[in-house]
Amino acid sequence: MGILLYDRFSLLDPTGPAEILSRLPGASVTMIAERTGPVRTDTGDVALLAERAMVDVRDLDVLIVPGGSEKAVLAVFEQPAVLDWIRRMHRRTQWTTSVCTGSMILGKAGLLVGKRATTYWSGKDYLETLGATYVAERYVRDGKIITSAGVSAGQDMALYLASLMAGEQTAKALQLAVEYDPQPPFDTGSPSKAGPELQKLALKLLADSQV
Repeated sequence: MGILLYDRFSLLDPTGPAEILSRLPGASVTMIAERTGPVRTDTGDVALLAERAMVDVRDLDVLIVPGGSEKAVLAVFEQPAVLDWIRRMHRRTQWTTSVCTGSMILGKAGLLVGKRATTYWSGKDYLETLGATYVAERYVRDGKIITSAGVSAGQDMALYLASLMAGEQTAKALQLAVEYDPQPPFDTGSPSKAGPELQKLALKLLADSQV
């Protein structure tokens, strides 16, 4: 399984799924970027290490494309080598997945035309300009493509993927292994529950924290 890193990705997008999927029996997860070395998150405070360069990866069983800041995703849009690599990997994957605005990158690569998909809640209209039909769910499967909603939803997607790859019993055990039992102090985790004032503040907090 390979997770694509690019400058200013969102930290939980790759690490949440990696925490779960790296514990599947017989599985390995590697971070991949245009070149090996540290890749900074959207806040600029943290970096993950890409151990493999795209040029050295010819096929994957699972591809995971995380989301990132608006600037980051738009920058990937202007990198044809990255989009071509995603297309090549997709031709041979068992599963092609995304977290948050990573679905925009799949869409830009032309993989979501006519597909049902999800993304970060504020990007739903833009996703549809890339040929997808937006579905307001935590994760959405259409064929071998699985997209997930914003940031934390990548963990839901990873557990679902684990069930497809190793069976429901193993996926349930993995959920317990990482003690994924969300009980947040507030019930404002989706725009339908938060209202316009909190939506505006949420987007401001994101924008202000990103470099």
